[in-house]
Amino acid sequence: MTTQPMTNALLGITTPGRICLFGEHQDYLGLPVIAAAISKRIQLTGHYRNDTLVKIDLPDIQKQEHFLLEERSVYSQSRDYFKSVMNVLAREKGLSFDKGIEATVQGNIPINSGTSSSSALVVTWTHFLLKLANYPINLAEIAELAYLAEVEEFGEPGGKMDHYATAVGQVMYMETVPSMHIETFTPPLGSFVLGDSLQPKDTIGVLKHVKFGMLTALQKIKSYNPYFELHTAPLASADDYRAILSADELMLLRSNLSDRDILQQAKALFAQPTLDQVQLGTLLNQHQQNLREAKRVSTPKIDRMIEAALAAGALGGKINGSGGGGCMFAYAPQNPEAVVEAIEQAGGKAYVIEVDDASYDFTHFST
Repeated sequence: MTTQPMTNALLGITTPGRICLFGEHQDYLGLPVIAAAISKRIQLTGHYRNDTLVKIDLPDIQKQEHFLLEERSVYSQSRDYFKSVMNVLAREKGLSFDKGIEATVQGNIPINSGTSSSSALVVTWTHFLLKLANYPINLAEIAELAYLAEVEEFGEPGGKMDHYATAVGQVMYMETVPSMHIETFTPPLGSFVLGDSLQPKDTIGVLKHVKFGMLTALQKIKSYNPYFELHTAPLASADDYRAILSADELMLLRSNLSDRDILQQAKALFAQPTLDQVQLGTLLNQHQQNLREAKRVSTPKIDRMIEAALAAGALGGKINGSGGGGCMFAYAPQNPEAVVEAIEQAGGKAYVIEVDDASYDFTHFST
């Protein structure tokens, strides 16, 4: 299917970053997550060219990418997202582009810090190409295609949370087992403060302990009790497996069962007509305790930033993303400026953020 170009020459797409409110390190176990799109966004503006060159300017990182359409099937780098999206669209939707594209990408989502800057970029590029081709837009479909282009195409270990959260927007509850199920909430949350530790994430090192340690534990448990289900097993049942699990594995099991239950409490909270802000902060703190002590994905610096935020009046906070560095966030519906100051005094870079909208078309000019 050859694309039908838009009659207007310039198109812009903007997509939010995201924070994971609840369910950190649980999506790859098939457990639900609750994420929120944030008011740090990436934007892409572009138009068709009269040749077959695809040229992408990325001034924020002082980089430029370019390739000919006939070269898109050969990847020249490990995460060649601008090509991979085109390949996925050709394979999954039969879309083929016969004219080149010139585009500029800019944004203010912290990079390599757990706020989904790369997924927001892939969602934006996917959305842009579909819109440019006059293909009917469905945000969940954009998320699924972006997941294929970023994760499946390169054999990456990630789940679908980032793509759906950035594409769909607002507060999003997502189940992937037994099938994909999305719910969105618009509670009157008020402000959060995002704190960048300025330390790059150690995703591989973290996953070695948290993901593969838990998967090993589940294999042992299933061999011992084939009827065990992570979705339904009571927290107290973790002690039934003390004899077959190492101390670290038992701690991971308990923390995952606890985090699963914390998430369900948070979902019920978001469904209420009046939000209990203090209870929300308490649940975030409980989640952080599991992430810090059992999963060990936090860092001393991020711990200090969270402690400083709480001392300055935040109601709760946690590390955000895979861990080993990156960002934290604090829930600060009252006086977020004081929380910003406290986080920066602890050595981070802080931003007041709000829950934000989905990916959308923000410019469309005629020539």
